[in-house]
Amino acid sequence: MDKYKVMVGLELHCEISKTKSKVFSQARNGYNEEPNANVVPVDLGLPGTLPVVNKKACEFALMASMCFNCKLPEYIYFERKNYYYPDLPKGFQTTQETKPAPVGSYGYVEFKFNDEIKKVRINNLHLEEDAASMVHAGSSSYINYSRAGVPLLELVTEPDIESADEAVAFLETVRSIYQFAGISDADSKLGQIKSDVNVSIMDKNLDSTNPANWGTKIEIKNVNSIGGIRDAINYEIKRQIELKEDNKYDEMKQQTRRWDEDKQETIFMREKVDAIDYKYFIEPNIPKYKVTKEWLDEIRSKIPMLPKERIDKYMHEYNLSEYDSTILVKEKNISDYFEDTIKLGLDPKISANWIISVILGYLNKYDLDISEIYVNANMFTEILKLMVNNEISSKQAKDVLLIALDEKKDPKTIIEEKGMKQNSDQDFILSVINEVLSEHLDLINDYKNGKVNVVDFLVGQVMKKTRGQANPTITRSSLISEIEKR
Repeated sequence: MDKYKVMVGLELHCEISKTKSKVFSQARNGYNEEPNANVVPVDLGLPGTLPVVNKKACEFALMASMCFNCKLPEYIYFERKNYYYPDLPKGFQTTQETKPAPVGSYGYVEFKFNDEIKKVRINNLHLEEDAASMVHAGSSSYINYSRAGVPLLELVTEPDIESADEAVAFLETVRSIYQFAGISDADSKLGQIKSDVNVSIMDKNLDSTNPANWGTKIEIKNVNSIGGIRDAINYEIKRQIELKEDNKYDEMKQQTRRWDEDKQETIFMREKVDAIDYKYFIEPNIPKYKVTKEWLDEIRSKIPMLPKERIDKYMHEYNLSEYDSTILVKEKNISDYFEDTIKLGLDPKISANWIISVILGYLNKYDLDISEIYVNANMFTEILKLMVNNEISSKQAKDVLLIALDEKKDPKTIIEEKGMKQNSDQDFILSVINEVLSEHLDLINDYKNGKVNVVDFLVGQVMKKTRGQANPTITRSSLISEIEKR
């Protein structure tokens, strides 16, 4: 591996999920389990139907272009990309070519990887319609046209990525920008984000700025998850290195492969000797639309705080570590949940610690999104405020939180049912302390002889007798005071 430089480029497809309708029709843009539920004649390319551009989809596309530091176009226009496939009922895809200008070109994305700021150049960003989805079962194939016409952004990078893990870091950054900007949920489980991957290797001692030194580009089509993208790149790198070591690499022709999730390998599909002639031409039924400065200023003013700005805020305003801030910002829903707890008056450091250690652990264990759990930000804050106010112990707070998550029960009800309310009555606690000390007189002398660890045992005995309700701070200080009196 040390002998070779890896070059990875991505063609990332992300559905714009935040519009109410599709990009060229009034059909609903949204997930529906019932096949062919979100379909109108325009989506099927029926004779006599005409497309109407969704202005909101164009606004989201231009917003994405701004977020990716791209050059913005003078006009919004569309072209026909001509090819036949069963999931494309019109026989062409309405899209944007890179000439004269898509919604974005020549931008870049910066992200952190291995404590280093990396930069991936963006060749272009274009807005198009998604194709229908196909399911193959035995000798039959089924088409669901609900996805046909959903607004889709394709982000095409230069081959600046040097490893599978770096590709994942880049993809997670781009995905979070789409989410935080309110452009897309970018949920791979719903098929909203997928990528084509281009992989090649070259001798490390050659000049990588000269395309003549680049290796043979292998395209891997439609990898549907970030984990799958990592695995596909790693497999392809290994496969190409083996060809290099066997002196067979130069025999390999440019080709398209697919990722087989079950076999965990890329499978040959077809050679790709020449570029496919899609015979692009301007879509005659959609006039070009002037992109005015006023419109761009309006769109720019709507861009919310993006991940990088939130990380800076958490570090400098809430005094969180960079690590904790980055973890909280990895998913927008988690970041929003955290910010809701701050608005409800919870200390940022306490909230961050419990979200990262307990909530995220629970989500990872059961493969859930934070929006799917029963305990909302109000309930979470309520539990931790009881702990901060010494009404329940930290152990009790964790028990209540986990029970509420598992049983979908209100935290107040759990505390009442299990008698968890913390007792800070000093007279009550002192009476229990005296009872414990009378049962362990030998430990008093042990303490006075320097064995201070006996205090932990004695505190535990008090907590046991009070069923965990004694305030642990008051218990410890009162216990030490009482021992020293004897």
